[in-house]
Amino acid sequence: MCPETEVNTHDTVRERADTSRVVSWLLLSGNRLVIAGLIALTFFIIFTTGVFIIRPSLYQVDAEGDLAERLFSTMIIVIVTGTTIVVTFGQLILTQENGPLGDQFERLDGAMEFRERASVLIGAPCSTKPSIFLSNILRATSKRADRIHDIEDTGNKQLETDLQDLSEGIFENAENVRAQLEPAEFGTFDVVSAALDFDYSWKVFQVERIIHEHSDDLTSEQIESLEELKDALMLYGPAREYVKTLYFQWSLIVLSQVILTTAVPALIIAGTMLVSLDGKTFPSETMGVEHVIPVTGAAFSLSLLPFMIFISYIFRIFTVAKRTLAIDPLIPRQS
Repeated sequence: MCPETEVNTHDTVRERADTSRVVSWLLLSGNRLVIAGLIALTFFIIFTTGVFIIRPSLYQVDAEGDLAERLFSTMIIVIVTGTTIVVTFGQLILTQENGPLGDQFERLDGAMEFRERASVLIGAPCSTKPSIFLSNILRATSKRADRIHDIEDTGNKQLETDLQDLSEGIFENAENVRAQLEPAEFGTFDVVSAALDFDYSWKVFQVERIIHEHSDDLTSEQIESLEELKDALMLYGPAREYVKTLYFQWSLIVLSQVILTTAVPALIIAGTMLVSLDGKTFPSETMGVEHVIPVTGAAFSLSLLPFMIFISYIFRIFTVAKRTLAIDPLIPRQS
C-alpha cells in the first residue's frame, strides 16, 4: 500500500494496479475479437486433447451418432437462448436513452451546466470530441499546477518539496495522458485507457493533505491556488466518468451487434454437425488420432464463439468498472 505522504503514484493504471503486461493486455488493451479467438483456440486444444486422452475411441463409442446429436442440439438451444438474452440486454441499454421530454431536458441541462464549468476552466468552448475535451481539461490542470511549482521561501522545506513534487507529478502525468489522447478516437478503448492513467483521486487527496498539514506556512493566495488546482482535478473526475459511461454503452451495443452477427454462422455449424456427423462421417485417423475428434472440437469451439466474444468484452468492462468504483478521492484497491 502506498503511504499517504507519498505525493506521486505511478503514471499508468497498469502499474498502479500492479498487473503484468500480459494480464493487462488480456483484460484491457487487447483487441476483443483477437482475445475471443485466443479463448476459442485454447478451448479447442484443451477439449480435443481431453477427449483423445479420456475417450480415444470416440468414433467407435459414438457409432450411432448419439453423442454428436446431444452435443450440438444442446448448442443450438444455447445459441438461440443466449442471443435472445443479448438482444434483451441491448434493449435495456436503449431504454436508458428513451424517456419523456422533461427527462431529456434535465439530462441536457445537466450536461450543458457541466460544459459551462469546464469552459471556464479551459478558457474556451469545450470540444465536441471526447479525447480533446479531456485533453483540454488536463492542459488547464497543468497550468494551475505550474502556479504552485514556484512557491518558495515558505520556511518549510518539506512543504516546498511536496509542492514541487505534486506540480511535477501532475504535469508529467497529464502530458503523458494527453499524448495518448491526441490520436485516440472514441469508439475504441484508447480514449478510456488513456483517461484512466491520470490518477486524479490521489492528487486531490494530496492537495487536501498539504493544505491541512501546512496551512500555517501558506499564505491565503497560496491556499487559493491550491484550491483552484483541486477544483480542476475534481472537474476531471466526472468528465472521465461521463466518457467512460458513454464507452460502456457503446461497447455493449457493439457487443450485441457482434454476437448477433456470429450467432448465425454458429447456428449453421451446429446444425450441420447435428445432421451430418455420425460414425461414418470421418472414419479414418492420423497418427492414432481419429479425425472425428478434432472436427468435433473445432465445430464445438466455433459454435461457442459468440459466448467467447461475450466473455472478452465483459471482462474489459468489469475490469474498468472495478478499477473506477469511486469517483471521489477514495481508492478501493491495493496500490
